[in-house]
Formats: sequence, C-alpha cells, structure tokens
Amino acid sequence: MEDETTAPEGGEHWDPAKVGAHWQQELERAQRYFKSWHDRCVKIEKIYLDQQSDQTSAAKRRFPMLWANTSVLQPAVYARVPQPVVERRFKDAQPVARIASELVERNLAYTGDEADLDSIMRAVRDDFLLCARGTVWLRYEADFEPLDMGVEPSNPPAAEGFGAGLPGGIGGETGAMGGPQPEVIADERVCIDYVHWSDFLHSPARRWKDVTWVARRVPMTDEEMEKRFGREAMASGAAEAAGSRKGESQAERAENEGKTHIWEIWCKSENYTVWIADGAPVALEVSEPPLDLTHFWPCPRPAYGTMSTSSLIPVPDYVYYQQQCDEIDLLTKRINKLTDQLRLKIFYPSGDGAISPAIEKAMRPENDMVMVPIPEWAAFTDKGGSKAIVTLPIDEVQKVIVACMAARKQLIEDVYQITGISDIVRGDTQASETATAQRIKSQWGSIRIRDRQAELARFARDIIRLAGEIICDQFQPETLMLVSGIKLPTMAEKQQVQMQMQQMQMAAQQATIRAQQTGQPAPQPPEMPPQLQQMMGQPTIDEVVQLLRNDSIRGFQIEIETDSTIEPDEDAEKQRRMEFVQMVGGFMQQAGAMAQQSPMLVPVMVETLLFAARGFRAGRQLESTLEQVGAQLSQAASAPKPEPQPAPGEMIKLKTAQVKAGAEQRKAELGVAQAEIEHRATVEKARGEMAAQAIDQMRSAQSLYQ
Repeated sequence: MEDETTAPEGGEHWDPAKVGAHWQQELERAQRYFKSWHDRCVKIEKIYLDQQSDQTSAAKRRFPMLWANTSVLQPAVYARVPQPVVERRFKDAQPVARIASELVERNLAYTGDEADLDSIMRAVRDDFLLCARGTVWLRYEADFEPLDMGVEPSNPPAAEGFGAGLPGGIGGETGAMGGPQPEVIADERVCIDYVHWSDFLHSPARRWKDVTWVARRVPMTDEEMEKRFGREAMASGAAEAAGSRKGESQAERAENEGKTHIWEIWCKSENYTVWIADGAPVALEVSEPPLDLTHFWPCPRPAYGTMSTSSLIPVPDYVYYQQQCDEIDLLTKRINKLTDQLRLKIFYPSGDGAISPAIEKAMRPENDMVMVPIPEWAAFTDKGGSKAIVTLPIDEVQKVIVACMAARKQLIEDVYQITGISDIVRGDTQASETATAQRIKSQWGSIRIRDRQAELARFARDIIRLAGEIICDQFQPETLMLVSGIKLPTMAEKQQVQMQMQQMQMAAQQATIRAQQTGQPAPQPPEMPPQLQQMMGQPTIDEVVQLLRNDSIRGFQIEIETDSTIEPDEDAEKQRRMEFVQMVGGFMQQAGAMAQQSPMLVPVMVETLLFAARGFRAGRQLESTLEQVGAQLSQAASAPKPEPQPAPGEMIKLKTAQVKAGAEQRKAELGVAQAEIEHRATVEKARGEMAAQAIDQMRSAQSLYQ
C-alpha cells in the first residue's frame, strides 16, 4: 500500500491534509523526546539571565557562577569571525581552478559580511555553552524583474536550480498578450539564519547520520504568510493554530503577538519539504526541496557539547556543577544575612532621669565626636561609669562569616576544577616569565577547551561549505563576477578576439608576400595589445561556471575551509607576509646567480618558486603574476642570445680599425695584383726569348743541310 504522505512517481500531488496530520504527530513525538532537555535549558537560561526571582532581599541573593564561567569561556572558544579559505585540493598549475577558487572565496566573504556571520556565531556560541547545542539555517533568495523583450538575456537561468521553490519565479506574471511575462534574476543572495535552541527539532536518533528529518520554527505575521503561501493556503488551517501555543513566557507571548509559528520541515527519507503551522491539521505547502544539496540538509550538523553515544540529546555543562552552585548560593544567602547582623547594638539603663538622654545622645550615629554633660555624675559613677553601657558581641558572628566565605571559596575552586576554568586561568602569563614558561602555560590553559574550540571551528567550516555549495550551484555568472570584482571574458568574446587575431595574421602574411614580389622590405608582424594578451591568457567565465556546477569535479579540485575562529596573534598576517617576502627575496637572489651560469636551469627554478609560493596564503594573489613572469623567463632562457653591443667609444674605435684593416687589405690586394702582372710579363719575355733561340737554331740547322 502506497504511503499517502509521499508523492507518486514524478511528484504529481501530495495530500496536504494527510501530510499535515502525519507531521503534527512527528513534531509532537520529537517534542516529547526533547522535553526533559528543553525544560532543563529553560531553567539554565533563567539562571544565566538572573530571572528566577526578585534579588533585592538578602535572603534571595545568589552568586552569578554560571554567568562568570560563561563569560570566561566565551572568548576562549570563539573570538573572531571565520574567514573563508577556498583552495585547490592539489596545488598544481590549474588556471581555471585557481580563478574559480578566488571567485568563490570572495563571494563567501561578501556573504558572511552581509549576513553578519559574527553575530550569528556568537549567538550559536552562547547556546553551545549554555544548552550544549547551537544551530543555523541557510537558504537561497533571488529577486526577479521583468525581462526587457527588446534585449536578449546574455545568460538566462538554467531550467532547474535557480528559481526552484521560490515564489514569484520565472513566468509568475502575465504579459500584455495574456501569456506569462518572462523574468530574470536581478539580485541573489545566500541567507544565514540563526535558529534558537528551542526552535529546532529533528527525528530521534543516536547519530546525526541516522536523522531522517529536520525542522525549524519561524514566527510569521499574516502578511508574510499570505505573501509566502497565498490566501488559500492560510485559510486551510493556519488560523486554527493561532491559539494552540502553550507554555510560552510573558516575554515570548509579547514577542509573538499577532504571529503564527510555522514549521519548515525537510524530510530526507522521502525527499520533500513541508511547511505547516504549529498545531494546524493541514499543511500549508508540500513540495520538492528548493535546493539540491550534497547532504540534503539546509543546515550543518549542530554544534554539540557533551553527548553520549546513546542519543543526540546533549547535556549542558551547568548540570555537572549545579549542586556546587546551589551550595554557593546557600552560603551567599547566609553570608548576606550574617553581614546584616554586623551592627553595633547597645544596652543602657533607662529611667535615670538626665543620664539616659545623655547616653542616647552620645550614641547617635551622626555624632562622630560630642561632649555630653552628665548632671548627676555621682549616680553615674556609682552604677559603673563606662560599664553602664553593654554592647552585643559580634566577634562570634564575624567568625561564622569568615568560615562561610572560606567554604564558599573552596566550592568555587571545585567548580573551577570541574569546568576547567582553573586551567584557563593557570594559562595566563606574566611579562617577567620566560618564553618557554609562557608557551607551556598557554598550551596547558587551552587543553581543556580544545575540543570545544574544534567543534565551533568545524561548525563554522560547515556553514561556509554549505554557503559555498549554494553559491556554486545557484549564482549567475554575472553575480559571481560582480561580487568578486573579477572580470573574466566569455567564450564568445574570446573566440571573437581569436578571429580578429587570425584575420590580422592573414593580412600580415599577404602583405609580406606582396612585399617579396615587389622587392620592398617586409612589414613588421602585428603585435597583440596588452589587454587582449591578458584576456587570451585568462580562462573564460563559462569554463569557471562549468567547473563550479559539476559537483564531482568541484569537490575534487576545490576545497573550502575556514581559518581559525580563535583570537590569533594580531601580527600573524603580517608575519606570514614577511615570511613570504623573505622566501621570495632569498630565492630570487640565489636563482639569479645560478641562471647566469646555467640558463637551462631557469624552468626548474621557476617551478620551484611556484611550488613554494603555493604553500603560502599570502602568495595566492601573486601566483598568476609569478606564472606569467616564469613563462617569460623560461622563453627568454631558451632563445638564442644576441651578440653583445659595444659601447659608443669602442664602436668608433672598432669602425676606425675596420676602415684601416680594409685599407691595408686593399693595399695588400693591389700589391698582389702588381706582382702578378710583373710575373706574367717576365714569363712572357722568357717565352719570347726561348722562341727566338729556337728559330735561330732551326735556321742554323737548315743552313748546314743546304
């Protein structure tokens, strides 16, 4: 048989009457489950606020032990607002992940400032210390405005996620043609609401992971209910819940006058949300969850104090020293009563005529020094003179008061030992002590409250992570860039710049070809403007949003944490920056000398510098610049070095030497040519002589034959 409180497949319909009856039973069961803890917390809160009874009379005076202990623990467990830290899980060269981390971190910082996260954390801290449980609730809000039909939206909201579960969403109004008028998101935000310890319920369970539903109670006026749920939903049963609230104090009744308590319930086991008035038989609204969160809940795991493994009902710390506080109050009342008895009470004889009025006049409190005449001195001396006045003994009363104060002091010491306040006080140091002694005392003083500090730090981290998840899933690209102040190009803008550069390169190539054909010098290739170079080196907002929208990739590449919520050294940030500057300065000094000797090591040194810089929070802002400079250095180291140019004076000397060398070379060349001509003439002359001799010999031979 199908459960009628759940929707059929596809979420077609929920029956508000049956769903309302079911959840009224669940809420009542949870209230009975937490009733003993709730009643105990009410009493503790009254003691803390000193609202138990009239404290004017001495018989009703109390020692504010709970307030004193809480005041000591408050700054020890939480002292400053947590700052979001969004880092890449692996410190590699990932430009998209780095820019995405910077965008999300700045949006989280803005969200924390707008939501006044510090006051919220302080309220949670007080509930944590007094009632051992503190809670917040996160939600996403968006403001819509009509879309100008003449302007095409640059990035319309996605079909799911942006306007889910929000009243007045896209298509909520009617246009001039009778159809729904399209709307766009004008503003969006993440709201962090503090939830009072009495306004939060969840299903009974032993561990938080076993909880199946959570709920918070919100007082709403009739106007707010009508705006949120509509007039028909209000008429369905919310009016019957107006007089169903019981057990409220006079202050709560005055605060909630004219308001109705609405329970917002998130059911993880059935995957839907319910809004129902307290005590109403019919649900105001049943729908799918407006946010698709990783752990489903719109709230982090509450900040718990002392708990056992049997249930999620916490135990306030005051329970463990309540008996000692009662004894301290009892001794305080007794000390005040005895102190009132420390008065000078005098007995003197009456009926002696002129003597009694004289004694009475002398003992008046306004008479610091007075001369009193005694008319019947003899009668006065006969009755003992100074012994005629008897005072009530107060020494015994004083001893009892001292004993009561000693007993109360011992009880206060016992309370300090139970709560660990003695360790915190023992951790206080003096200027005259050594640094080692101060460090040991500081460590010892925080050991008893270290778990509480860690719990509130974990709670702050969970708040930041939830807000970061909502920002990644819901925020528009324009909102991300507007809030963070980081302007990134879109994919279309980057493609347009690439097309322009390609056209410029093609035009330059054609001009070079024409110059070669005409024999003219080739023109210089076009240079990209610095702004366009920076744009081309940045990732696009589309790539960043794609990374943020993907849960699996986002969780793998981006890690959201918070820094410490404990009061740090005021020079801690300055010290981190100085350490980073010293590291970079020392490294650059050594790397410069090595780069001159071995240019091939420049890429290795650049990667080493980036590896060191990514480990510093102060180095994140310079990481992009260091990467650009490192790429330029690596490119310059691999390029061939030009020949060194001589100085101007040396240039003149060099030119003179070159001219002189040219002249000498030409002179030598002329000498060689002259010697070659003379050699040729000598050779020709020798050849002529040899030819003449041969002719003479031939003639002589002929004459002999004849």
